[in-house]
Amino acid sequence: MTPALRLAEFIAAISLATDLGMGQPLEQGLRTCLVSLELADAARVEEHVRHEVFYTALLRFLGCTANAHETAAVGGDDLALRAAIAPVLGATPPAFLKEVLPVLGRGLPAARRAALGASFLATGPARMRGGVRAHCEAAEMLATRLGLPAATRAALGAAFEQWNGHGFPQGVRGESIPLAARIVFIARDVEVIARLRGADIARAVLRERAGRSYDPALARAALGSLGQLLEAARTEMPWDVALRREPKPVAEIPAEQIDDVLAVFADFADLKEPERAGFSRDIAALAAEASPDHAPLLRRTGLVQDLGRVAVPNRPDGGREWSAADDERLRLHPYYSERILSRITTTAPLARIAGMHHERVDGSGYYRGAADGEIPWDARVLAAATSFRELLAGTATAPSLAAAADTLAGLAPEKLDADAVDAVLAAAGVRDRRTRPEWPSGLTEREVDVLRLICRGATKKDMAAALFIAPSTADHHIRHIYAKIGVSSRAAATLFAVERDLL
Repeated sequence: MTPALRLAEFIAAISLATDLGMGQPLEQGLRTCLVSLELADAARVEEHVRHEVFYTALLRFLGCTANAHETAAVGGDDLALRAAIAPVLGATPPAFLKEVLPVLGRGLPAARRAALGASFLATGPARMRGGVRAHCEAAEMLATRLGLPAATRAALGAAFEQWNGHGFPQGVRGESIPLAARIVFIARDVEVIARLRGADIARAVLRERAGRSYDPALARAALGSLGQLLEAARTEMPWDVALRREPKPVAEIPAEQIDDVLAVFADFADLKEPERAGFSRDIAALAAEASPDHAPLLRRTGLVQDLGRVAVPNRPDGGREWSAADDERLRLHPYYSERILSRITTTAPLARIAGMHHERVDGSGYYRGAADGEIPWDARVLAAATSFRELLAGTATAPSLAAAADTLAGLAPEKLDADAVDAVLAAAGVRDRRTRPEWPSGLTEREVDVLRLICRGATKKDMAAALFIAPSTADHHIRHIYAKIGVSSRAAATLFAVERDLL
């Protein structure tokens, strides 16, 4: 019988992605979880509530991608706006506006910034309510798919409600707000404010917001145990500590449901940009079809390879230029995907491939800048599938498919592996799959092309020009070919090729 998988590992991993999506440092959600558990202990809550606290703390921002597009429309940079809101979410309106208004439209022309500020003052509460409603609704739906119980889903749905009824999305007040949601609201503020402004400010905020945004009894408990809460907020290895502190019984999922869980990761990431809805599912299906021998690995990696995109601001409209910093964050998103996936035992084998899905055979890709022989076949297929799907973003007509196919084919062999492009286009039903011979000694079709040039006396520079590759890539091919066929000279390579009718 296949052993079950620990659900908390997957939930902790997606909390890392929500950290990025909220403009916070990695592991902020894990530290909030530990602070929440300390506050639950101080408040002497029942054991079943501790379960709800644990999962609510990790997944409070599970819906953050659902309203990222709208947040960018309000503020110009969704991540900067969310980072500014973090310490003042439960503050009084004047304190909230003092922190948030200077961030609105940062990087936009002055006239556009002024218009955003005026619009926010006039419609901000209504727009925030709508955004939080979308956030909470998406979080509840995704939590249902993760198999979390109704009480935890209810806490996620009320994660932004405030004791005085001034919260979002429903304006629920007092003890009508689930206890887990009330605990996590305070714990997250303690972590953020203590980290950004120090322990004294965190203590003052607990006193100021008690009975307003905070449950007064929980605020008193937090003040009485603030030392322990702050120590939890400074935990150096929060991943390990949080997993050790998961309340018993530990939640598990059947191993056969792994694809369903990874599909939650996919949909969470793709929600951030409306034009990318279903993007990761498409990549997974296309890549798996393109290389049937590697289908399970490619399908799963396709689902999760874009987790790191939540660290990228939504493409701005209304005048803000796409900056060099934005471009750098885009180039780093495979790194974040790889880092998140490497934390989970089950997805660790996917991590490196996910981190290479934007590499190019000429070394011009990102984030590693890997070239040709450094890029495994699985990553080549994902790169081709991703490129094809990106060409189709926002379109769905047959002419667009044909145009995208022509564009993708034009990227091979200089940028993308020609065999991977061919396989992806065949899987998409746009081109017929070429019938490939079985080459001797495990040579690939590209290596046979290089071998033929070797036999004709071509230099590495000649090969580079003929095949649109770098001379260093040609050298890499030559060394691989010699190793595969067991020779060390051009003459011996020529004899090998002649004997097998390769010329």
